[in-house]
Amino acid sequence: MGQPESREYSESGQSELPPGQRLQRGWPVTHYGPVPKFKPDRWEFRVFGATADGGKRCWNHQEFTALPFSSVVADLHCVTKFSMVGAEWGGVLARRILELAPPAAGVTHVMVWAEYGFSSNLRLEDFAAERTVFATHKDGDLLTAEHGFPVRLVVPHLYAWKGPKWVRGIEYMTADRRGFWEERGYHNIGDPWSEQRYSYQEEPGDGPEL
Repeated sequence: MGQPESREYSESGQSELPPGQRLQRGWPVTHYGPVPKFKPDRWEFRVFGATADGGKRCWNHQEFTALPFSSVVADLHCVTKFSMVGAEWGGVLARRILELAPPAAGVTHVMVWAEYGFSSNLRLEDFAAERTVFATHKDGDLLTAEHGFPVRLVVPHLYAWKGPKWVRGIEYMTADRRGFWEERGYHNIGDPWSEQRYSYQEEPGDGPEL
């Protein structure tokens, strides 16, 4: 990666687990579908959709790993009810991507795209949070393929499914649209502290207008 730009952000005062969660000592492998084979000569990270200049921004793997490297200390809360606490995630902050490829003024949401067409939608403010990071490392080591190498998104204040493994790009959107798991019954926002696990729990305004 590029030269370290920042070190650590703490868990902002929340040391207890969210409701319904249990402490996990290891890191279980959980994902849908097969593990993709990484092909560095074909890999790129794209930013597209409603960008400020109307264009698209791309980085190949060498360029992406040369971006400023930041470390974030944060918990990971899985909707399957395990929580892994105090992990150090290293990579590129989402805020850095927003600076390098800014969204248009009317953007309200982001769709994160990953291998096999997998997607996850986020409110822009969740994507832009200070500890949202495109992680390439955990606790100083490169991610394994099973855990998302070369890049996975970590959004510490939301359930882990909102941060896909094997990320390939982001789409800026001027209206909300449900991602893969959100279309299959998971909550559109996914706040673990409010235990927003399933779509039937959604309140008016939580999801896209029909």
